Amino acid sequence: MSQKTIYIAGLGLIGGSLALGIRRDHPDYRILGYNRSEKSREIALERGIVDAVTDDFAAFVPQADVIFICVPIKQTIALLEAVAQMPLKDGVIITDAGSTKAEIVKAAQKYLTGTKARFVGSHPMAGSHKSGAIASDVNLFENAYYIFTPSDVTGPDTIRELKEVLSGLHARFIEVDAEEHDRVTAQISHFPHVLAASLMEQSADYRQRHELTQHFAAGGFRDMTRIAESEPGMWTSILLSNPQAILERLENFQTLLADIAQKIRDEDADGIWQFFDQARQARKEMEIHKRGGVDSTFDLQVSIPDEEDEILNVLELLRGTSLVNVQILENNREDINGILRISFKNQKDLDFAKGQIETHTSHKVFL
Repeated sequence: MSQKTIYIAGLGLIGGSLALGIRRDHPDYRILGYNRSEKSREIALERGIVDAVTDDFAAFVPQADVIFICVPIKQTIALLEAVAQMPLKDGVIITDAGSTKAEIVKAAQKYLTGTKARFVGSHPMAGSHKSGAIASDVNLFENAYYIFTPSDVTGPDTIRELKEVLSGLHARFIEVDAEEHDRVTAQISHFPHVLAASLMEQSADYRQRHELTQHFAAGGFRDMTRIAESEPGMWTSILLSNPQAILERLENFQTLLADIAQKIRDEDADGIWQFFDQARQARKEMEIHKRGGVDSTFDLQVSIPDEEDEILNVLELLRGTSLVNVQILENNREDINGILRISFKNQKDLDFAKGQIETHTSHKVFL
C-alpha cells in the first residue's frame, strides 16, 4: 500500500493505541495528532506515537488520507460538523471510536453527504482503567472486536481500506448496523455500568448504618463493582446518546427484580433455584470467557498458600509474558489456600504460564 497520512484527533488511551498499532504494520505512514491537552501532546511526541501534533483541529485536516476522531461523543459530532466545512482530500476516510453509534452515524450522514469524505462509524471494543496518552498500548486491541457501522456515506471499499490501515492492531473486525450495535451494547456494557454505580451508591449509604459493610466487601462484590470507577463524563455522554435502549434495559431489569422478590416472599424454593440455575446456564452459553469484548483478557487462577515470597516465585516463572493484571482473591478461612488470578493479553502466554506453573510448582491451576 502507498504511503498515507493518518490524522488522529484525541490522543488518549484509544487514539494513542490506534496510532501505535497503525505504525507497527505501516512504519512508512505519517501519523499526525490533535489534542487540547499540552501534556498529552508532549507525551505523544516523546514516545513517538505521532510525528507531529497540534492543538488546532483544522491544521492537519487538509493533509489527511484517514481521520480518526477519538473524543467524547458530543465532541465527535461537533468535529464532524466542523470538518465538513474544511478543505478535504478526495476520498478521505473519516471514522470515529465512540461507544454509541446511531447518533454519530446520523450526524455523519447529515454533515458529510455531498462532501469529498467517506465515513464509517467504528467502535474498538477495548479499554483499560488507565487513561491518557501515557497509557497508550500497541497491544490494546489484540483479538478484541473492532466494530464497523457502515452508512449511506461509507462508499465501496472504505471498510476494506480501513482494515488494511488497521492491520497492526491484530483486532477482530466485524460489521454491524448502528442501531443494533446500540441495542446490544446497552445490555452488555451501558446497563452494567449503571448497575455497578447503583450498587456502590446503595452500599455507600448502607455502610453509614452498618459499618461492617465497609470491611466485608470483597470477592464477588469487588468484581461486580469494578467498573463503577469509570470516568463519569464519558458515561454521562454514553447514556444521553443511547437513552431509549438503556431505559428499556432498566425497565426490564426492574421486572426481573420484582419477580425474584415475589418468589422470596412466597418462599418459592423451586422458583428461586430455577432463577439461579437459569442464570448459571446462560452464563456458560455466552462467550464471556472468550477474547472479544471490552476489557476482555485471558485469565488463569492459581490456588496458592499464604507463604512468604510464594506469589513472587510464581510471577518469576512468567517473565516475558504479556501480563495485564495480577489479583489476589481474598479468603475468609485460614485453612484454605488463596487464589491468585493472573490475566494475559493472549492465549499463547496463558498456555505458557499454565505449563510453567504446573511444571515448577505443586499449585493447582484453573482456567
